Amino acid sequence: MSRSTEFRPAEPTGNGEGNGELVLVTGGNGYLGSHVIGSLLQAGYRVRTTVRSLNRADQIRATAASAGSDWGARLEIVRADLDTDEGWDEAARTCTYVLHVASPFPAGQPRHEDEVIIPARDGALRVLRAARDQGVRRVVMTSSFAAIGYTRKAGDEYDEHDWTDPNDDLTAYIKSKTVAERAAWDFTQAEGGDLELVVIAPSGIFGPILNDHLSASVAFVKAMLDGALAVVPPQYFGMVDVRDVADIHLRAMTHPEAAGERFLVSGDDAISFLQMANILAEKLGERAARVPTQELTAEQVREGARTNPALRDALSQLGKVPVLHTDKARKVLGWAPRDVVTTVVDTAESLFRQGLIDR
Repeated sequence: MSRSTEFRPAEPTGNGEGNGELVLVTGGNGYLGSHVIGSLLQAGYRVRTTVRSLNRADQIRATAASAGSDWGARLEIVRADLDTDEGWDEAARTCTYVLHVASPFPAGQPRHEDEVIIPARDGALRVLRAARDQGVRRVVMTSSFAAIGYTRKAGDEYDEHDWTDPNDDLTAYIKSKTVAERAAWDFTQAEGGDLELVVIAPSGIFGPILNDHLSASVAFVKAMLDGALAVVPPQYFGMVDVRDVADIHLRAMTHPEAAGERFLVSGDDAISFLQMANILAEKLGERAARVPTQELTAEQVREGARTNPALRDALSQLGKVPVLHTDKARKVLGWAPRDVVTTVVDTAESLFRQGLIDR
């Protein structure tokens, strides 16, 4: 494995080394979850992670082992489903921290938005309730820029004070992130007791994959390289490296000033899909010969959005070049992101390494 795709554990920010403390990570088989687990193990923590089916346990162990070490008894895998109460008290028992990374992401367009919104909201509440009841010190919840910046505002500048309005005409996933995060803050304030909550709100997460499980963002890069996209939407968005998102979860988990705070995390400047394609073409040469070279027109986006949910998302952002202010994460937690070129290239290289690009 090249250095660019190795796990990079977070710098100590609170109590120093992990000291064998137990951390629960929800969704350990996911894209971000796998990076979070690797960072925690390298930092000296014990990790318990939840999956919906124990059939995925071997993949999680193999992914952790790909970092170069056998974590043995420091990695425990248990079954717990965000859709049911069963298993969450047991999962949170004896844990010092919980990192709630898992969130439902629809494979296709749901018949009704509540099919995505309700599981996201109720799943977060199940995790928080179990954490409170089991005496967990702090929960770090992964939210999203979707909960911050999908309601237009003058200047298109966003920070942690901004909220997406779930009553806007948005996709179910975007609404679900907003509703789930609001519910988490409301629960912690009203019923959380001594439980501390921290929220991390990343922009679009890209970066190297550690197995063949593809997030929607990485699948888009794959489609570019496979030649499956002749044109791309004229959409700008924030990008952040998955390794840097894992890093800030660890920082937020232990830093004394993080309790009760919300952190927006993203790279320095917004990027468009066409700019991503241009980076791939420049850095990968012939391996990126099939990447798109043109954008849809605004009129094509409007027309396509009538039937295509992905273009509906692009339509809501048409003409917008968001400016994301991440000063808080940098100043409070000492966090800094990689540059977007490194992130884009490392995403692609990992897809080639995993044998996932059609030749």
